[in-house]
Parts: sequence; C-alpha cells; structure tokens
Amino acid sequence: MKTFYLTDAGRVRDHNEDSVTILKNINNEYLMIVADGMGGHRAGEVASSLAVTHLGKRFTEIASLGSKLDAVNWLNDNINEINKGIIDYTKQYPDTTGMGTTLVVALLTQDYLIFGNIGDSRGYVLKNNKLHKVTKEHTLVNLLVSTGELSEEEAINHPKKNVLMKALGAAESCELDIFDVDKDIDGIMLCSDGLTNMLTKEQIEKVLNDEELTMEDKVRKLIRKSNARGGTDNITVAFLLKESEDAGL
Repeated sequence: MKTFYLTDAGRVRDHNEDSVTILKNINNEYLMIVADGMGGHRAGEVASSLAVTHLGKRFTEIASLGSKLDAVNWLNDNINEINKGIIDYTKQYPDTTGMGTTLVVALLTQDYLIFGNIGDSRGYVLKNNKLHKVTKEHTLVNLLVSTGELSEEEAINHPKKNVLMKALGAAESCELDIFDVDKDIDGIMLCSDGLTNMLTKEQIEKVLNDEELTMEDKVRKLIRKSNARGGTDNITVAFLLKESEDAGL
C-alpha cells in the first residue's frame, strides 16, 4: 500500500478548518479520515481536529478492528463519543457555539472495506481507471434532488448547495451512514468539498490516472488545479493506492 494526504487553505479562506490523517495498525489495517470543520472564531478547525484526533487515538489503541460488524460498532461508538465531545466543548466555550464538522472515513482490512460518512465530504474508490463515488452528501440540495424537486444539473450551481442537513456537533444524537464496499479496488480517495466544488469527477479521475505522476504529485496537482479554479474553500485529499504486491489484500 502507498498512502499520501495533504490539506491546503485554498485561495480565499484565511485559515484551514479541515483535518486529515491516514493510519496503519500492527495488523496492516488502514484508517483514512477527512473532516471539514465549520463555525466561527476558528472553531471549525477545533471540531475537525477533535474528530480526527479522537478517532486516530482510538485506532492506535487497538491491535485489530475485528470482524466487519465489530468495525461498524467501533465506528458508531466513536462517532457518538466525538459528537458528545464537540457538544461538551461548545458548552464549556460558548463562543464556539455552532461549531461542527463533516467526517468521511474508510476502514480497509484483509477482509473488508467500509466507508462511513456524515456531512458533505466524499469517499471514492478507484477501479480499472474509473473513479466511483461511494458516499452520499447530507445537504439540502442533495435531499431536494433525491425527492425530485431539483435536477442534478440544477443542483450543481444552486445557491444553497453547501447547506448541511447533518454534521457532527449539530445535534445531541447523530448517525453515520455506513457503506460496505467490495475491496477489489485499486485505490481509495477521500476529500473535502473544497476539491469537488472546483473539479469534476472526470477531472479528478484524469489526474489520478496520470502514470507520469507519483502518488504525491497527483494529490498536489489536484490541490493546485482546485486553487487555479478559484480555491474558494479549504482543500483536503487523502489517497491510498494498492501496489501490485497488495493485489490480494
């Protein structure tokens, strides 16, 4: 396995509210996380950092995630802890009221691949040079598309396309969407909407399939292209690529 991640403030925001990590435990199980924080007084970066730090710490404390069901339960238990932690933080520091974060996570083991998502950060798999979106965004516009009130074309430039319906820290209870994915894939990419608001899936796919670029250069180029198109938000990419010797994983 090869992994690389990078985050960038973009060209408009004066600070970065995204957080990201990729971790591997002693059983060669992988945890990938991207969180896109929101809230004033730099509170967004607090919320996203709380989420990534908590989940990362819990992952490093265990030798193995166990079965697929164990992994799903582990994710849900930790998501509830993170949600409570963010809410408790806002109670302790009232000027951070309203802070929260999206979260997209991927767990890859010898036996399964699971994605979890809340908010509008995205998870993709790369297979046979094609990029496939796994997660679904919890946005007002996406809800209107699902009910037929908006077309997908109308949703692209809708003025309220970034209004979230769900996020960590937004309510006392939260529920993570879980996606059980065939692990016969070539790669995994997680990103914040700072990437997908600037680049189409086809543009991202083209960069990821450029055989003349290293993995690191592909991620850097995606961020560079997003900034070239305006960079209106923080941009974060986490990328895992299977090497030929990993084909059996």
